[in-house]
Amino acid sequence: MPGTLTVYRWELRKLRAQKRTYLGLGAAVAVPIIFVVALAIRNGEPRDVAFGRYVHDTGLAIPLVLLLFGSVWLFPLITALVAGDIVAAEDRDRTLKTILTRSVERQQVFAAKTLAAVTYAVAAIALSGIVALVAGIIASGFNPIVTLSGARVSAPHGLALVGASLLVYLLPILAVASIGLLFSTVFRNSAAAIVGTLMFSLLLQLIGILPGLGGLQPYLLSTQFQAWQGFLRVPVDWAPIVRALWTCALYAVPSLVVGAIVFLRRDVAGE
Repeated sequence: MPGTLTVYRWELRKLRAQKRTYLGLGAAVAVPIIFVVALAIRNGEPRDVAFGRYVHDTGLAIPLVLLLFGSVWLFPLITALVAGDIVAAEDRDRTLKTILTRSVERQQVFAAKTLAAVTYAVAAIALSGIVALVAGIIASGFNPIVTLSGARVSAPHGLALVGASLLVYLLPILAVASIGLLFSTVFRNSAAAIVGTLMFSLLLQLIGILPGLGGLQPYLLSTQFQAWQGFLRVPVDWAPIVRALWTCALYAVPSLVVGAIVFLRRDVAGE
């Protein structure tokens, strides 16, 4: 009987054969390049966001500014493109019954799809961060950066902080992937799952700005997209980072558990 890693490799091969995989990864690569080119041509700077004033001083500011812009819709959309489709695609193509006749357990299939969705999300953030860094350094140089506390840190130290920030940013992205996987399993429709994931993400952002609901803001998934900024303070502010760890788990773990239960109980005899 094939193991979970074997089924995982099957899922990765499926992702490599799907256009939406390259659409998402292409966007993750293209957006940083377009952003840097636009900055170079217009010689402007987004002063209304953190690190915006430093985009012409150091390339290290570019991925940080993109994290601020991308948290609203870009990276959740890129993540939802695959996470919302990865199970629903089997319903669309009517292939789930065939998969389950390959002498594999349902829990193996769900685990493999979860790992594939996570791998895609990690790849998207890593690609975007690397391209933003390279393009930014080419355009603005590998120079020191000023933190949110006003402290100037060396370029190598700043590079390490950018890497740590990307890792923390992955936490809410993986939670979004888990929610997309749940919707993909429950809705059995790719479009509904992708749109539902985005609407859920945007709804949480809306709740965060409604008057009278400020007490909920620290525990909203949308708030955790800013947790990486704790690394850009001197000393490091660990409070938002630690909160992001368990808050994102509160969204991701139940989504995966419910998704797994629905998947394991599905009746595919008639498919």
